[in-house]
Amino acid sequence: MEKNGPVVLTEFPELKNDTFLRAAHGEETEYIPVWCMRQAGRYLPEFRETRAAQDFFATCRSPEKCCELTLQPLRRFPLDAAIIFSDILVVPQALGMEVVMVPGKGPTFPEPLKEVEDLLKLRQKVDVAAELGYVFQAITLTRHKLEGKVPLIGFSGAPWTLMSYMIEGGGSNTMAKAKAWLYRHPEASHRLLTLLTDVIVDYLVGQVAAGAQALQLFESHAGHLGPEQFAEFALPAIRCIAKRVKSKLREDDLPLVPMIIFAKDAHYALEDLAQCGYEVIGLDWTISPQAARQRIGKNITLQGNLDPCALYAPKEKIGELVKKMVEGFGSKHYIANLGHGLYPDMSPEHVGAFVDAVHRHSRHLKKCS
Repeated sequence: MEKNGPVVLTEFPELKNDTFLRAAHGEETEYIPVWCMRQAGRYLPEFRETRAAQDFFATCRSPEKCCELTLQPLRRFPLDAAIIFSDILVVPQALGMEVVMVPGKGPTFPEPLKEVEDLLKLRQKVDVAAELGYVFQAITLTRHKLEGKVPLIGFSGAPWTLMSYMIEGGGSNTMAKAKAWLYRHPEASHRLLTLLTDVIVDYLVGQVAAGAQALQLFESHAGHLGPEQFAEFALPAIRCIAKRVKSKLREDDLPLVPMIIFAKDAHYALEDLAQCGYEVIGLDWTISPQAARQRIGKNITLQGNLDPCALYAPKEKIGELVKKMVEGFGSKHYIANLGHGLYPDMSPEHVGAFVDAVHRHSRHLKKCS
């Protein structure tokens, strides 16, 4: 095994709270489990203190720092899952691209992909153990440090979302450069998406080998595509990743962990996503729970979907909104979350109010059902 590869340790502490995993599989739970996207984030003063004076991606490459940042929200809130602190853009880095975090601007690629020929600059074969072993080490360390308190989620960005960053060179309101590739260079686009898919499959399997107990795939830029482009370029990779990850987990005699797909703003594709082999579909806040359930059916777990900005409301109002949300989704096949990640200026107290409200109202809902 490579020096930086995942250390496969079977003797992890026994899991004490499996509510999240049972909900993901559609089993009965005593209450609705809850976690937050970006729960390890800048809204926490201890996060800012830990991250101070260190480059963002240097932090991502430190298993000890990633472990500490992952655990911080668990010390404050009775969350039902932890998600490893990392970033989706470590995958383009593994392909040989430089990514830097520019203060006030966000992630930036000094040399984005501009021409089809630029694809030749990417590593065509990626040894994920060598390039991303630090993530695997962080997962293994965190599984032990969690002491079985809650399950640990691993994750990756989805191919289209990563491709769009690699071509745009950072964030974009339109993704016009990346979408231009889909129209002008469809064959090259498929080649890049296939390359990304191959790396992501190995990366996700490696995370499970290292100790991840669930996996989430972030298709954060799905909303920039229309139904036809999504069906042609994004959906096949999403489907392929679920199928290949599960196949490899079986081959390697690893746990068949639940998988979550979060395709933001892809309401037009909910029925298709439900057929892609994921146990859980994450929803953003722009669709009602009732509409999502009606379209997806009762046999797939839904996750979401409170508007993150609702946490700016008074605590009493947060409670009212949570009550309405959990009643809309129902008490089974459901994991509570926000419709996107937490923002840096949010109050930790209001995050706590959200978590407590989910537990409180869902316990009442369970009693009445």
